[in-house]
Amino acid sequence: MNMVECIVRKRDRGVLSAEEISELVRAYVSGVVPDYQMAAFLMAVVLRGMDESETVALTKAFIDSGETIDLSSIPGVKVDKHSTGGVGDKISLILAPLVAAAGVPVPMMAGRGLGHTGGTLDKLESIPGFTTQLSESAFRDQLASVGCAIIGQSERIVPADRKVYALRDVTGTVPSIPLICASILSKKKAEGTDGLVLDVKIGRGAFLPDRDETVKLAESLVRLGKGLGLKTVALLTEMDQPLGRTVGNRLEVLESIEVLRGQGPKEVRDLTLALGAEMLALAGKIRSPAEGLSLLAGLLDSGAAWKKFLEMVRSQKGVVSFVEHPDRWQKAKREIPVPSPTDGWVAGIDSLVVGKLCVDLGAGRSRKEDAIDPAAGAVLLKKTGDRVEKGETLVVLHADRDIDAGEAVRRMQAAVAVSDRPAKAAPLIAGRIG
Repeated sequence: MNMVECIVRKRDRGVLSAEEISELVRAYVSGVVPDYQMAAFLMAVVLRGMDESETVALTKAFIDSGETIDLSSIPGVKVDKHSTGGVGDKISLILAPLVAAAGVPVPMMAGRGLGHTGGTLDKLESIPGFTTQLSESAFRDQLASVGCAIIGQSERIVPADRKVYALRDVTGTVPSIPLICASILSKKKAEGTDGLVLDVKIGRGAFLPDRDETVKLAESLVRLGKGLGLKTVALLTEMDQPLGRTVGNRLEVLESIEVLRGQGPKEVRDLTLALGAEMLALAGKIRSPAEGLSLLAGLLDSGAAWKKFLEMVRSQKGVVSFVEHPDRWQKAKREIPVPSPTDGWVAGIDSLVVGKLCVDLGAGRSRKEDAIDPAAGAVLLKKTGDRVEKGETLVVLHADRDIDAGEAVRRMQAAVAVSDRPAKAAPLIAGRIG
């Protein structure tokens, strides 16, 4: 294989064979192909695309780059959920213990922040001591004893995607249907799951802001997932404004704790219940969506999901007392209020702008080697449809970095549209595929 020839052919809309894609991935993982050549190839894929045979080959090459986990010893249908990435999307932290409390094993291999979106692993690691790196045996044991585990990719599980994922984050090569499909499905197949519920974000804050492209992504994921032997369904969910009231790692953990305790924003609870009902359906646990929603709501309100979350934190070495008493958590050194420039109603909040600003505050990465500031982010005091007075605080920014506060305030004010007429947010769930 000649890497330059592969880059040129893809640049010129050519098609690569399965053998070439397999060798390309092997060469990159082994270090023969450097980052700069892989970045060029990824950009060619973003601009020119891949056909379905190439996407399948890339997914299989990712899987074959490492080991797979055998969960056949765990009774029942194992079901996972994956989000294509959103701003303020903390659903996995609530959903995994909730569905496990309903008796469905949830093996979840999650990712880190990518582009302007947050990562489940970064959020969980803001809990002192929490480890997302478990051996295969520890992962299997925790599934058997607790019912859920949220882990990162080890060096041996899909190492190709782990390496490519980090490169995509800092080279502008995130928004690509083939790359997204290969990344998601290779991890899910390798982790040993039987079923997969996809939360495909649609709208301004999604990786693919074009709604038609997002529908194509969802259709591709469902089709390819089933082709790999996974029971797969996708919900299209709105990401024009951030999900919930918080954006940023530790802030989102705090909001997740509120929902697990039967409180928190209604939109976060509602989406968690909808995705959870789909997971129960794939596992054969319910006869109707209404039954699933009722069952899961009861588990939230009774405290059963909260108890399961504490079990997961304890099993993964997190400091449980820290989670039980979030008022003791260290806050950011600076809290910057963002006032409304006028009277009116919030007509919209641009998720993309909010996500990028939070990355600059320290909640995400601009380079692979950047460290995450767990306390950085934003708390949204007003959401779409809320009445606001001139000078009233819309958002509170949290930061430890020495930033230009005035510029940060101006950027956030530009993200929040205030209208002289009442507004209403779009329905949270835009569609279902599968």
